[in-house]
Amino acid sequence: MKNETLGKIALIEDDEDMSEIIEAFFRQHGFQVHPFSSAEPVLQRLKENPTHHEFDVILADMMLPEMSGIELVQKLKENNIDVPIILVTANNDLELAVQAISAGAYDFILKPIPFPQLFISAQRAIRFSKMKGENEALKAVIGAKDVTGMSGVIGKSEGFRRALDLAKKVASSQAHVLVTGESGSGKEVIAKALHQLGVRGAEPFVTINCSAIPENLLESELFGHTKGAFTGANDKKIGLFEEAGNGTLFLDEIGDMSLALQAKILRVLQERKIRRIGENQHREVNARVVAATHKDLRLEVQEKRFREDLFFRLNVIPIHLPPLRDRKEDIAPLAEYFLKKYAVMNSSKAKGFSRDAMTMLFSNPWPGNVRELENAIERAVVLSTESVIEKKDLVNCEEMSQASHFMPSALSTPLNLFDEVLKTKQTMKLEEITQVYIQKVLEKNGGAKEKTARELGIDRKTLYRKLSEMQ
Repeated sequence: MKNETLGKIALIEDDEDMSEIIEAFFRQHGFQVHPFSSAEPVLQRLKENPTHHEFDVILADMMLPEMSGIELVQKLKENNIDVPIILVTANNDLELAVQAISAGAYDFILKPIPFPQLFISAQRAIRFSKMKGENEALKAVIGAKDVTGMSGVIGKSEGFRRALDLAKKVASSQAHVLVTGESGSGKEVIAKALHQLGVRGAEPFVTINCSAIPENLLESELFGHTKGAFTGANDKKIGLFEEAGNGTLFLDEIGDMSLALQAKILRVLQERKIRRIGENQHREVNARVVAATHKDLRLEVQEKRFREDLFFRLNVIPIHLPPLRDRKEDIAPLAEYFLKKYAVMNSSKAKGFSRDAMTMLFSNPWPGNVRELENAIERAVVLSTESVIEKKDLVNCEEMSQASHFMPSALSTPLNLFDEVLKTKQTMKLEEITQVYIQKVLEKNGGAKEKTARELGIDRKTLYRKLSEMQ
């Protein structure tokens, strides 16, 4: 088995004695050292294989035969070879040091060599290079285009493509759009696609989850406030309508907004003006509003929990995103996307799924939709030590799959839930039924714990305790 090394160093030093001293120091500290007496052979080897570097860092003397250290830095840059280089010199010249760093050198060390400093510099250079490579790989994964032709928009099922096609058609219009679908199904992805494909694509995309912010702070977040407008307002604040500028403001879970705030949102949509809390003057706004909810807003209107006039104002272009359980074709491409993303982020060697693992992914009901799938893949990547994700790495998926016949849809009533339990031949423990119901109410409320506790008739501490027991 090959021994692990801290990194591979190309050492360019024409003084043999000094080269041996430096080489011995780094070898005894776990580095692999390749000594050279001039820069040309190193440059040539890197030119021949520019994408898979043989060296993690170059340590070079400033004054070399044929090519100086600064000239080597410039040559590397000209050939797009991104290997960090540390220059060593006996010349205590600040201007020379500035010139070296400006040319692109990672660090500049003066002789006599302070070896502890050189050691730390080499370690940092390698870490920086590795981090930079991982960031580029992650950007490549996130920027990869699926069959949709858009980066980060993954899906090929009929339901997803229908939603995306409608988003493309109305992207350049000024009409308000209402995106509906269960929590975690990808409503924000559709909203971002609307933004990116339209004439506002280069402008800000600002998002806020209306159920995640306490009611008394939500108005301030949306409209802003002046200094001293209320207790705690120690400075003025620009609201999200203004922050979005000529871009898009995405109001996620608007169905959880209070009636009083709904009236103010309606006024903004009609007049295209806002007023910061504590101010008398109105300010014009131009952001396009895209709203989303997991609730049936028609039912909410009937129950007097949502304003009918605001519903009709928002529902000009309705886009519905089906739950993941109805988009089985999207599971594989989404799983592959999340696998690549989290493998890069966690420096994991995971590259694919076993047949059993993929079968489990397809059989899981995914009540938490795409968000739950993403969490499951991230967890599997972190837990797995092999290049293939196995069934055993998919923690909790098997239990969810076995319990799928107990899971009601997001629109099921409590009566329907208990009817399903009573009809089954398998007996569930009371605690299991409680857990299923808590999960159902939490999903209905988009993860808003305070609201969930209130609807269940328990305090927040009790809810947190029960949720921790369900982990």
